[in-house]
Amino acid sequence: MPGFEVFGEEEKQQVLEVFETGVLFRYEFGEQRRGVYKVREFEEAFARYTGASHAQAVTSGTAALKVALSALGVGAGDEVITQGFTFVATWEAIFDAGAVPVFTEVDETLNMDPADLEKKITDRTRAIIPVHMLGAQARIREIKAIADKHGIPVIEDTAQAAGARLDGQHLGTFGACGTFSFDSVKTMTTGEGGMVITNDEELWRNMSEYHDHGHDHVVNPGGRGGEGRRFIGFNYRMMELQGAMGLAQLAKLDDMVASQKKTKARLKEAASAIPGVSFRTILDEEGDSATFLAFMLESAEQAAAVNQVLRDNGAGAIAFGENTWHFYPKWEHLMAGSTLCHNGWPFSLEGKRRVIYDPEALPKSAELMSRTLVYQIPVKMKNEQLDTITAALAKAAAL
Repeated sequence: MPGFEVFGEEEKQQVLEVFETGVLFRYEFGEQRRGVYKVREFEEAFARYTGASHAQAVTSGTAALKVALSALGVGAGDEVITQGFTFVATWEAIFDAGAVPVFTEVDETLNMDPADLEKKITDRTRAIIPVHMLGAQARIREIKAIADKHGIPVIEDTAQAAGARLDGQHLGTFGACGTFSFDSVKTMTTGEGGMVITNDEELWRNMSEYHDHGHDHVVNPGGRGGEGRRFIGFNYRMMELQGAMGLAQLAKLDDMVASQKKTKARLKEAASAIPGVSFRTILDEEGDSATFLAFMLESAEQAAAVNQVLRDNGAGAIAFGENTWHFYPKWEHLMAGSTLCHNGWPFSLEGKRRVIYDPEALPKSAELMSRTLVYQIPVKMKNEQLDTITAALAKAAAL
C-alpha cells in the first residue's frame, strides 16, 4: 500500500472519459453524460469482485460506517461494540450516529477478542463492528456466531483490508454489511472515498437513499427516482472522478496484493532471526492482503530495544502501543470527553455525563501492543529500502 504507487494510463483514461462528458455528479444529466456512469459502474464492479449482491459508494470509509449504522437504525441510547485497536474513524462514526462506543480487547490477531466481546454485550447493544485491522482477518466467524446468538447485526470495518479473504470468501461479506476506505494511503485509492457492501437488498436501498439526502431511488434503483422521501438523509455521494479512479484501481488490486505478499515474506524471514520473536496470528495466510507485517517480542523492554536498533539503522518500525491515532488509551480527546458542542454532546446530555472512558480498561491489549512492532508494506518497495530494513533487522537479531 498505497495504490498511488501504480497510477498509470488506466487511471488517466478513466478520468478523461469523465472530463469528456463534463458531468462530475453521479446522478442525472443523462443526455450530457452519454451513458457514462462511473460511480454506478464502480459499485457494480466492486460487488462482483467481492461476491456481494449490492455495493453503495460513498465519500469516505468513515462515511461508509455512518451510512451503514444509519441504515441499520442505530441511534441515541444504543451501544455499538468495536475494538480498542482501530483508527479513530470507527468510533467517531458510532458517536455521530448518536450511539455510545464500547471497546473490546484485541487478541493475537490484533483484532477483536471474541471472548471479551461476549462480556461486553448488553441489552442496549445494537451493532458490533469488528475491524479487519492492518489488512488481516478478524475472527469473524466466531464474532458472527456470538452476534447471531444475541440477534445483533455485524458491520465489518474492512477499511484496511480490501482484497483480503478468509478461506476464499471476501472480508466484508460475512456480516450484515462491510465497509471499505479508498483514501490516499489505502491499497486501492480514489484519494477519498468509501464503499458499503451487503447481500440485503432492503438494507442497500436504505443506504442508497440515506446517502443522497433521502432521495427516493425506488423508480430507478441505484439512481434517482421520483420526489418522494421515506426518511431524512444526508450527503455522502461519491463523485464521478472517484468512481473512475476506483474502476482502474480495482482492476489492479489483486496484483497489488500479490506484490505485497512477496515483500512481506522477505521481511518476515529477516525478522524471524530476532530471538524470542513471534508473529501476529493470521487466520488465512493465502487470504491476507499483506499490507502490514506485525511481529511481537517477549517484553515491552525488548521491543523498545529492538526498535531503537531499527531506528538507528534507518528502518524504525511503527510502535502502535505509542500511536495516538489507533490505540484506545492514547485517544486523549476520548478520555477527556473533548467536544465542540456547548452541551458536551456526545459525552454529555442535559448536564449529565453519558459515558466516561478509563484508559486502563483494556489491560490485555495494552500488554500486547506494548511489545508489537509493525512495518507497512508498499506495493512497490525499492530494493534499496528492502535491503536497509533487512540489514537493520539482522542487527536487531544480534542484540
